[in-house]
Amino acid sequence: RSLALGQQYTSLGSQPLLCGSIPGLVPKQLRFCRNYIEIMPSVAEGVKLGIQECQHQFRGRRWNCTTIDDSLAIFGPVLDKATRESAFVHAIASAGVAFAVTRSCAEGTSTICGCDSHHKGPPGEGWKWGGCSEDADFGVLVSREFADARENRPDARSAMNKHNNEAGRTTILDHMHLKCKCHGLSGSCEVKTCWWAQPDFRAIGDFLKDKYDSASEMVVEKHRESRGWVETLRAKYALFKPPTERDLVYYENSPNFCEPNPETGSFGTRDRTCNVTSHGIDGCDLLCCGRGHNTRTEKRKEKCHCIFHWCCYVSCQECIRIYDVHTCK
Repeated sequence: RSLALGQQYTSLGSQPLLCGSIPGLVPKQLRFCRNYIEIMPSVAEGVKLGIQECQHQFRGRRWNCTTIDDSLAIFGPVLDKATRESAFVHAIASAGVAFAVTRSCAEGTSTICGCDSHHKGPPGEGWKWGGCSEDADFGVLVSREFADARENRPDARSAMNKHNNEAGRTTILDHMHLKCKCHGLSGSCEVKTCWWAQPDFRAIGDFLKDKYDSASEMVVEKHRESRGWVETLRAKYALFKPPTERDLVYYENSPNFCEPNPETGSFGTRDRTCNVTSHGIDGCDLLCCGRGHNTRTEKRKEKCHCIFHWCCYVSCQECIRIYDVHTCK
């Protein structure tokens, strides 16, 4: 159901690739893989990038984007429901694919793509075009072809996944910016060369996490068309501004993720480290779902009393520091 496939898939870059050996591909993705085999390692790298960013963004939440090693659906049953967690995973993984493909094209690792020559235009005051502008349009095209290949049913879930995939990709295009390098004697900026560049992927993750927090709840509507019944999505609350193509959408409520539940894919929050001073979701009250927390002390070796010696090394002593560690009951 999901774009994000198993761990076998995310380790693709390390060996010669046989498309037929990648588990879980639908026929359209298999054709894509065979036609564009040389960019498949960066497609895989993009999925991995999306998963890592998901785990960073949700590190202090009840659902912390846990992956399961021995399963084809690496998030387990969590993505079976049309929740805001599913919305975020689709958006960040689709953005990851677009981002990684765009970057590998600019690095010259593929013969079928390269630098972007469309966004040149006239140079600005005190700078000229140079370097390799990243061709995000190509990366977005690849992500659209590959990720959306799974979403070919006339049902609400396909409509939701397609919308969120596109929201993730649009975020990349919206965050493209001019990056410049100075030239001249000892780095003086007599001449600047500039090129189009993607932001750090962390900026994409931060933006989409905000979109997760403000995601729009939808309702499913059925229409009779010549091809049969088709499901579409409509905003649930008419008083709110309807979602744009840049917003995330969902139509099922999330479980609370407090207790382990194999059906929903919840691992619960027992033994999770919590922040005793925070009143937010990462604080011991909310993260532990009111069950309370345990505290233990932990000794850690750290470098301390560091001295810089002229020239040029640093010497440090080793100190034992004691920390309180709080974990959910």
